[in-house]
Amino acid sequence: MNINEIIEGLHPYERKTIAALKETNLFDKLVEKTGLKDVQVMRAIQWLQNKGLVSLKEDVKEIVRPDVNGKLYIKEGLPERRFLTAIKEHPINISALKSKIKLSEQEIEVCIGILRKKLAINILQKKGKGLLFEITENGKSLLEQGSVEEQFLKRLPLEVSTMNREDRFCFQELKKRHKIIKTELEKIRTIFLTELGKEVAQYDLAQENIETLTPDLIKSGSWQFKKFRRYDVKASVPRIFPGRRHFTNEALDFIKRIWLDMGFKEMRGNLVQLSFWNFDALFTPQDHPARELQDTFYLEKPNKGKLPSKEFVDRIAKVHENGYSTGSTGWMYKWNREEAEKLVMRTHTTVLSAKTIAALKESELPAKFFSVGKCFRNETSDWSHLFEFYQVEGIVVDPNATFKNLVGYLKEFYKKMGYDKIKIRPAYFPYTEMSAEVAIFDKIHNSWIELGGSGIFRPEVVKPLLGKDIPVLAWGLGLDRIITRYYEITDLRELYNNDLKHLREAKAWLM
Repeated sequence: MNINEIIEGLHPYERKTIAALKETNLFDKLVEKTGLKDVQVMRAIQWLQNKGLVSLKEDVKEIVRPDVNGKLYIKEGLPERRFLTAIKEHPINISALKSKIKLSEQEIEVCIGILRKKLAINILQKKGKGLLFEITENGKSLLEQGSVEEQFLKRLPLEVSTMNREDRFCFQELKKRHKIIKTELEKIRTIFLTELGKEVAQYDLAQENIETLTPDLIKSGSWQFKKFRRYDVKASVPRIFPGRRHFTNEALDFIKRIWLDMGFKEMRGNLVQLSFWNFDALFTPQDHPARELQDTFYLEKPNKGKLPSKEFVDRIAKVHENGYSTGSTGWMYKWNREEAEKLVMRTHTTVLSAKTIAALKESELPAKFFSVGKCFRNETSDWSHLFEFYQVEGIVVDPNATFKNLVGYLKEFYKKMGYDKIKIRPAYFPYTEMSAEVAIFDKIHNSWIELGGSGIFRPEVVKPLLGKDIPVLAWGLGLDRIITRYYEITDLRELYNNDLKHLREAKAWLM
């Protein structure tokens, strides 16, 4: 960019700042000279730096300034001056002194100590009058010329490193006294024109170009005779963070879209569920470890809910006790109604699958459903475990469904999630048979990682709910571990700690 292009692109703030730099290079002085606000001058300096016209040097310096009492004493004089003025005409005692000058007892005591040290007063003792204070020749000289402390106070602010010996003495003396001076660390900005900046400064920068094309300029046609400021489209600008959803919700929306595009309907339900639906309907025995307090969150108030119709309850009870009409022996124990009435924070979204199957009519088959919802487990949070997490649930209720269809759905889902290498390998889960787990290949760690379970629901699950045994493909996939790799997160807790910087800078979900 040549000189003319640079000049044509200068903002009014920049023009004023360059002009002022011919006279001073101190930031505070630039603010005075330009008539701009601090932030406007700082902005101009940053723009000029980007163009290579100025350089900025910042130093931190210790500055001495008047404090509350110091500002008062600059106007009215130090207490010792007022003390000397009061006794200038004739000696007076302490009571007369207090009525004559407005000083506290503490200030009077300080004055006496300082003035005696400087040989500025004599203390006389007369019968009937007590102690009298009399001014000396040194005291009269102090009144006329002013003390070194007064002179120092009037010259503030001063930089500590530039003080001479006398200034340092005054500084130490006044520092001992109450709120007369204070020290502050101050950032001193010094701005220098570069060689290119000096060359630009030689030109006439008084002319200001048009910044904005207004309706008045267009209507009058005067814009044709004006010169517009050249804009530098390559100039660095502040980052703008637009409003957006939480990055986890962006991923959730994408996952929902995958299943909707494959013809699935979404299942929804409450976070609080009956143990009946969460465990019993899924053929989980009532003495199973997963139902204990160390694994499941139970509600205290209310602690029980209402079971569904007697027809459903009887079927579930029978399948637990003797297998119902499934050909199974069940768990061979006496099913406890009170255990099923307990309310829990759902431990999986499979509870929604159970309730959906129970509500299906034969005329609605085949049917496909999915859900993406929160689940809760009584676990200690660490980098790889959370007590609150998302699960991707799915079922296909179809008399003609096969295990091969299940594999196809899972591979299609993970392919759309950006995983090329997928394994479906044998596994065991309580309410499916056949059962399989899904593993994906992690290129970063060069290893296979298990991300979820799947299978075909057992007759003990399907027949009591649907009324007859037909194939129901089912899967429950851990969402958090799927998306952490995309966001390059190594600790699951980072998904929900709501760090503002992380929320702003998290990349958009563009799978």
